Amino acid sequence: MQSVSTSISRLAGARRTTQARVRREQAVTIVLFLLPAAILYSLLVIYPVFQAAHNGFYKWNGLGPMTNFVGLDNYVRILGDDIFHKAVWHNLVFILLSLVTQLPLALFCAILVGRRLRGRTFFRMVYFLPFVLSEVVTGLIWSFIYHPRGGLLNWVLSLLFPTWEPPSWLGTPNLLVLICIFVVINWKYFGYHMILYVAGLQNIPAEIEEAAQIDGASGWQVIRQIVLPLLGPTIRLTIYLAVLGSIQLFDLVWVMTQGGPANASNTMATYMYQFGFLRTQLGYGSSIAVIMFVICFSFSLIYQRRVMRQDFGD
Repeated sequence: MQSVSTSISRLAGARRTTQARVRREQAVTIVLFLLPAAILYSLLVIYPVFQAAHNGFYKWNGLGPMTNFVGLDNYVRILGDDIFHKAVWHNLVFILLSLVTQLPLALFCAILVGRRLRGRTFFRMVYFLPFVLSEVVTGLIWSFIYHPRGGLLNWVLSLLFPTWEPPSWLGTPNLLVLICIFVVINWKYFGYHMILYVAGLQNIPAEIEEAAQIDGASGWQVIRQIVLPLLGPTIRLTIYLAVLGSIQLFDLVWVMTQGGPANASNTMATYMYQFGFLRTQLGYGSSIAVIMFVICFSFSLIYQRRVMRQDFGD
């Protein structure tokens, strides 16, 4: 009897040893697969963040060693600069316009093309095509469209209204230039959000909608009480992407207006490029980059913790 219990104990010990060895091998395999990506991420993301945070405490033009330590002077200068205040306001305008126009319109079109609409595959492709273009190409195309002399937009309007006086769409230092830029943003990224919504709609079982219709629910009631709640995770994701994209907006604005005229379309990113690179104030530009990072990181942390928490099963 004792020998049997001893054998069982040895078998259990051997099994535990084997399981521990298997777990170690699995852990080593996971680490080896993740190591190259972790190294690249550390070199291309983590290290530049800390480097920018360090550079932000110096007045440095990018040439020679950093010896002129200024502490928080760069940050004080940024927070007191009216041009930076306008840039932040412009980012907020783009965020607001994206949330109240771009995303609802993309959701509406996704519901249309995601159902039994004839030619819905064609519409999906047409709406998504602008997203394939790079920001530089998109900015150049729309710069020609907005051109005050010979631009497509003014040409069409002059045909419709013979007395039309072509304005300078991108050369007016007021809200008009921001609206013109947002039209381009909407044209480019509208299809991306629509495809996300279409993918979310495909995950909703058709039987649920059919059951609701059998029970007498109207089409609007089905959308409001079934489709939108089940599409909640996708909607929250697109809001998250739209806000971060609006905060980091650079390429389209720089190609079309370079932040002008008279800083009327500056964003935080174009402001950083102007002062950090064009004026060779890399210490000051690094401070702007740190502020943008803090804003994006804080928003991501709070939004994922407060809003998207249920989507992660937390």
